[in-house]
Amino acid sequence: MKISQYDRVMLKDGRTATIVEMLEEDTAYIADVDLPGSDWDTVDITQDDIEKKLK
Repeated sequence: MKISQYDRVMLKDGRTATIVEMLEEDTAYIADVDLPGSDWDTVDITQDDIEKKLK
């Protein structure tokens, strides 16, 4: 699947995230993972961590 900067994605563990930076096209990203309330956690993820792209 093609992921672009600022795409919303569902991770395989059920969390949702926004891609904020592309580290390696189609393989590694920095994402802001949604936390309860208005907080988020910035993490490194790979293509293998992504379940699907959200609309």
